[in-house]
Amino acid sequence: MFLWVAFIICTAAIVYSGMRLSKYGDIIAEKTGLGRTWIGVVLMASVTSLPELVTGISSVTYANVPDIAVGDVMGSCVFNMAILAFLDAVYRQSPISAKAHHGHVLSAGFGILLLGIAGMSLFFGDRIFPLGWIGPYTLVFVIIYFIAMRLVYSYEKRRISAFIKEAAVELKYKDVPTKTAVVHYVVNAVLVIAAAVFLPKIGEGIAETTGLGQTFVGNIFIAVSTSLPEVVVSFAAIRMDAVDLAIGNLFGSNIFNIFILALDDIFFTKGPLLSFANQSHIISAISAIVMTAIAIIGLTYRAEKKKLFLAWDSIGIASAYVINLMLLYMLR
Repeated sequence: MFLWVAFIICTAAIVYSGMRLSKYGDIIAEKTGLGRTWIGVVLMASVTSLPELVTGISSVTYANVPDIAVGDVMGSCVFNMAILAFLDAVYRQSPISAKAHHGHVLSAGFGILLLGIAGMSLFFGDRIFPLGWIGPYTLVFVIIYFIAMRLVYSYEKRRISAFIKEAAVELKYKDVPTKTAVVHYVVNAVLVIAAAVFLPKIGEGIAETTGLGQTFVGNIFIAVSTSLPEVVVSFAAIRMDAVDLAIGNLFGSNIFNIFILALDDIFFTKGPLLSFANQSHIISAISAIVMTAIAIIGLTYRAEKKKLFLAWDSIGIASAYVINLMLLYMLR
């Protein structure tokens, strides 16, 4: 009973602060001229993905459960893409992929690249020659992460310069000082992080009563609980019609999640982290790649209508998520 009460309290705190986080993130994007995509990919994604970071480091240092750490990251990547379909369902104006700008393909592509390297590293397992106690993929993850941040930033600056007149028309927060926005953003970010840090342990406690394995628990329950900030922030952004902020947050979270995998590997001193993880995590890596690829197709094709309440790309993403759950359950 106590676990459920704690879960509800943490969830309520994340919902409240997450909604305000989206608002002030949107204000910062407007005031600084950095663009909603870059703010979503970097500022929002890094904050909403911190629960995965805390969970991963605690899993490999104190609890010694590498499968929970890897499963949390991979499962979160899959769930983040599933959130895209949920956002499309609640966004009534048009298919969400038609509303978003093409720049998200850049961050989505980096997500596929990182997930692909992670999947291959899981496949080769202990056959990978380590660098000290870490896997060589860790250095690759770190390098690609910073390259991705730089390229997305450069792309956004060029895009905003090309459409400066349109950007000027869209100003919505003229009366809110930049300092006020930053202070409110930091306060709410701290509240989201504080509440989200407790979620994994609470989720693990609830999950233990089911008797499911670490791989399944890490990929599903822990991943969903640590991804709750992404859900709240993205839905709040959609309500404000800040579609690019929401989608940038999700693609950016996947990039940051693989960066977290690199940090987890550094803290895991027994050897390369992915050599100690169950190979069934490859299923989640492939699922996340497939879902991201479908999202890229949707962003490029830009469907004009929805089938019932979902666009065709969202139906594909949702279907891939269900198949991922079924496969993980069969291999639990």
